[in-house]
Amino acid sequence: MYRKCWPVICSALSVFFLSLLSSPALAAEGQLDLTQTWTGYIALVIFVLAYALVMAEEKLHLRKSKPVLVAAGIIWVLIGAVYVNHGMTEASEHAFRHTLLEFAELMLFLLVAMTYINALEERRLFDALRAWMVRKGFSYRTLFWLTGLLAFFISPVADNLTTALLMCAVVVKVAENDSRFINLCCINIVVAANAGGAFSPFGDITTLMVWQAGKVQFYEFFALFIPSVVNFLVPAVVMSLFIPNRKPDTVYEAVELKRGAFRILALFLLTVATAVACHSVLGLPPVLGMMTGLGYLQFFGYFLRRTLPRSLERKRALAQQKGDEEALKRLGGVVPFDVFNRVARAEWDTLLFFYGVVMCVGGLGFMGYLALLSETLFTQWNATYANVFLGIMSAVIDNIPVMFAVLTMSPEMSHGHWLLITLTAGVGGSLLSIGSAAGVALMGQARGHYTFLGHLRWMPVILLGYIASVLVHLWLNDRLFHIF
Repeated sequence: MYRKCWPVICSALSVFFLSLLSSPALAAEGQLDLTQTWTGYIALVIFVLAYALVMAEEKLHLRKSKPVLVAAGIIWVLIGAVYVNHGMTEASEHAFRHTLLEFAELMLFLLVAMTYINALEERRLFDALRAWMVRKGFSYRTLFWLTGLLAFFISPVADNLTTALLMCAVVVKVAENDSRFINLCCINIVVAANAGGAFSPFGDITTLMVWQAGKVQFYEFFALFIPSVVNFLVPAVVMSLFIPNRKPDTVYEAVELKRGAFRILALFLLTVATAVACHSVLGLPPVLGMMTGLGYLQFFGYFLRRTLPRSLERKRALAQQKGDEEALKRLGGVVPFDVFNRVARAEWDTLLFFYGVVMCVGGLGFMGYLALLSETLFTQWNATYANVFLGIMSAVIDNIPVMFAVLTMSPEMSHGHWLLITLTAGVGGSLLSIGSAAGVALMGQARGHYTFLGHLRWMPVILLGYIASVLVHLWLNDRLFHIF
């Protein structure tokens, strides 16, 4: 009996499934409006569930890339099923390829930047900076300001995540058991790194997205420098009043830079200059300059490998003259520089998470949800209020999907408003410890000292800095709000 009923059940389920996919309205030429269909509702639920898993990463120990990769696949399968049912497969294929191309450009750009940062880390440049700061014996208050200022000024070139981890390592090393001081320093570092990354195309993924989309030119980002300074200084000044003015015990640590560290740093700056020139002078995508810069690093890696035996021979001779057994042992463990090892050490979870988010948001946009959101935020609301609200939302939802959604919607906004969403999406994540990659990473690095609740206690002060930076931008860059 069950065998006879099974074909009927399968047919009924097929009809039901197709009925979910068969009622979209034509939104534009070659595109269906799926916002009022069961397909659209299912896609929204899947995205929300995936993002709930992302936000619970710290508790579940589930890498954030996994749920969004699966969600992206399901959303585009749903879109494909609808468009096949309507004989419009070319439209869905074109939309998918267009979204994938946008991701590919950004991914290759980030991959080169991460490779350079990993190469500098392998050459021990960051270790040397950390050791210098530790052995100087700064007071707690000086260390608070120094780590904050360095985080602010390094993050525009190195990404804010790497910068925050470097500064946090210094703080944890100097004040091992002082949880209150470490918590305040970590909050200050997160705010500073996010603020510093907001006025540079290289400081954060969101600023890079805005620059590559052509919404803001390279030099125009520096209009956000003073608002970013205000965003960092307001909470830092208040928090510094609660830092004890005493000195920790001085810790001595000898760090020897590996060969070529400063030359790799110079090549990184040359790569950045090449990317800027490709975009600003030639009108080509910045990723061309970054991939060319990867070639610079590969050639230099070849040079390091070829000259390694001669360099080791010279250093061994010097160590034998001095009778330095430790140096001889260290030289025996030297391995050649390999650029592909640096590529392999890139933050692949972040890159894959980025892919999943871009494809999820791109799919929802193709369904018509972003047009609906754009109509609500940028037509019914004032663009200023919408951008400030989205910045606050980025403290809960990662700023990458927020910014990608805005770029996909591409509302008619002035240069001033594009800079405003760049600022708010960049610094809004500082409001909560889970609002930015820097905050999440530091909760892991300073586990037990820097916590979600520890950060939350200072949110009113951070919010004050957020509001102040927005007001300063509105006042200082008023003329840009009239340029479209």
